[in-house]
Amino acid sequence: MGQIGFPELMIIFLIALLVFGPKKLPELGKSLGKGLKEFRRATDDLKSTWQEQMKDVERSVEEVKTTVNDAANEIKPELDFKSQLTTPATTKPAASTAEPAKEEESKEVHQA
Repeated sequence: MGQIGFPELMIIFLIALLVFGPKKLPELGKSLGKGLKEFRRATDDLKSTWQEQMKDVERSVEEVKTTVNDAANEIKPELDFKSQLTTPATTKPAASTAEPAKEEESKEVHQA
């Protein structure tokens, strides 16, 4: 739909004049103006309420982020220390216990 120009407004005005009459037309215009003003005010109130709620949500999200970051910063040194304890250092592997068992087994076989 395009914008309403002067010719369209004149046609609407003439139709309203014929339908409502010259005495009712000023009242109708006044009521229409009040309605539009009320609608605009309600829309502005809704918009400001929405923006206020969004700011509250953003504040809550920032608080949670801060809490999580603080907790992570507290835990990180402990995790680093524990990972150093559990990470095997360069040590020699333990001697296998399977070889002495094989020797005892072979001695038993030869004795029998």
